[in-house]
Amino acid sequence: MDEIDIKIIGLLQEDCRLSFNRIAKELGISVGTAYNRIRGLEEKGVLKGYTAIIDPVKVGYQLTAIILIQAEGKHLLEVESEIARMDNAISVYDITGEFDVAVIARFKDRFDMNKFIKALLKMPYVKRTVTNVVLNVVKEDFRVPLH
Repeated sequence: MDEIDIKIIGLLQEDCRLSFNRIAKELGISVGTAYNRIRGLEEKGVLKGYTAIIDPVKVGYQLTAIILIQAEGKHLLEVESEIARMDNAISVYDITGEFDVAVIARFKDRFDMNKFIKALLKMPYVKRTVTNVVLNVVKEDFRVPLH
């Protein structure tokens, strides 16, 4: 990746609806170059998709939880894969330390969260969970800083 690719990524992180024409104009390159660069970034897996950023509370997801999980070591990938398929899980991380997995999940209410946690605890290789409920979101930004 060169400087133009990084600038394209930066523009798309700010507004993924930008047209090839607008990107070309912003960067002083041809529309064809913008198109080819973006397609190349998609093919390499650098650009994995395009999405809208939604306020979860405004669409009914009142609770965010950070759930730490201890799993039986040789079954860790199996546990992580199963959790990743669960609708409420928005991020699943393989981590170091006392716990093996960190899950960020969103819920409509405490009953929804309770059902999710009970489902985790029923998984055969999950040994223990610790759930932390988010009280206030101070910062939440999944863009990658490119400077």
